[in-house]
Amino acid sequence: NHARAGGRFALPRLTGPALSRKRRLLGFVTALLGGPIISLLLLATGSDDSITTDVLSYQLLVVIVALIGGIWPAVFAAVLSGLTLDFLFIAPVHTVTISDPVHAIALVLYVVIAMLVSVVVDQAARRARAARRASAEAELLATVAGSVLRGEVAVPALVSRAREAFGLAGVRLVAADGRVLATDGEPVRDERRTAIPVGDGRATLELHGGDLDAGSRRLLDVVVAQLAAALERADLAETAAEAGALAETDQVRSALLSAVSHDLRRPLASAVAALGGLRAAGDHLSEDDRRELIETADESLATLSVLVTDLLDVSRVQAGVLAISLAPVDAADVVIAALDELDLGPDEVELALDPELPALRADAVLLQRVLVNVLANAQRYTPAGVRVRIATSRLGGIAEIRVIDHGPGIAAERRTDMFSPFQRLGDTDNTAGLGLGLALSRGFAEGMGGTLVPEDTPGGGLTMVVTLPVAERDAEAVASGIREDAP
Repeated sequence: NHARAGGRFALPRLTGPALSRKRRLLGFVTALLGGPIISLLLLATGSDDSITTDVLSYQLLVVIVALIGGIWPAVFAAVLSGLTLDFLFIAPVHTVTISDPVHAIALVLYVVIAMLVSVVVDQAARRARAARRASAEAELLATVAGSVLRGEVAVPALVSRAREAFGLAGVRLVAADGRVLATDGEPVRDERRTAIPVGDGRATLELHGGDLDAGSRRLLDVVVAQLAAALERADLAETAAEAGALAETDQVRSALLSAVSHDLRRPLASAVAALGGLRAAGDHLSEDDRRELIETADESLATLSVLVTDLLDVSRVQAGVLAISLAPVDAADVVIAALDELDLGPDEVELALDPELPALRADAVLLQRVLVNVLANAQRYTPAGVRVRIATSRLGGIAEIRVIDHGPGIAAERRTDMFSPFQRLGDTDNTAGLGLGLALSRGFAEGMGGTLVPEDTPGGGLTMVVTLPVAERDAEAVASGIREDAP
């Protein structure tokens, strides 16, 4: 079972034999195979005077078996080699008779030496296992700390590390209301389950399968404490995000109230004054005065309509409910329409439009609003006698519309603020509108799947780059999707 197998963070257990079962079996096999081999070699090459060599050869086998398999294979090898020595090389040969006390002492020494060597091997194996355990614990703690620092992925990472480290079938973190916050492995209902409260009962850590020793319990307490800290951090981050959103909303609301009290009041007051003058004067006004008052009221109401429309549009953009209708759009047609709306001619604007630029995937009305706002800003800050340049180009499946001016430009650290609502960078009065143009332009561009980014103009000035996908790329993607879906 993969879940039980753990992973790279699995902790070695400190209980049980120091040497693995595989090593102990290998020790017995070495004793069983090594004894006959040594006996054959000694019988083929030995003599009556080589008893010392015979003893040392079997003693070497005992040491090797002790190093491989530990105490019990070593004792088995010592007894077996002692009996073999007595049977094959000590008179009377071919009998298992210990007539000389020296031989009995030799056999006892075999066993003692085997036990001493095996004890040393056992202690070394236990220390090695403890070192691996300490290393694994250190790696686990480092991973736990790193998971907490990573923020949003801390909780699932901690749950996964706990399952791997303790070799469990599955681990789940369940909130107090029953929601599963994170899970790893395959919890089985028939398995043993341990429930540990996390963060004063705000959640429960469920451990499925396996028993934990004291050392594992200590580490689990660390994991549980970090889980509680991670949950608290997530709550704080959520609270901070909500507070940030409320602060931003409050800032926009304050700016909106300021705009309504000042920017909207001016055209509204002008319209009211003009209409009031018409009503008060009645038939006593001359035709020229009447026309002037009507034109004042008309201009003021038109300005008021634009301001209210901008306010509604920026509220839709911020709420994510802006209505967008994407279709193939000719960039040149939209550029010309924007120039006509602003009444800009060849003396004010230089065109460098790519005649081979394919249709864009955009909303023609919104794209025109983007270009009108950007062009109006560029025209406002361009020195007299210098033309604004509009260039179009294509880069792969993306089309670019560049509006290039040679005005004072904007410092890099202020470019984020220029797209905030109610910002009029460089303005000292409030006659230039509500400062919503660039905020709306970026919102419109992003709503169409594009971008609006500022760049430095070589030689000085600001270049506003509108990027949008070309329509033919979408057509090819749709056609490819139809072919893939076809039976």
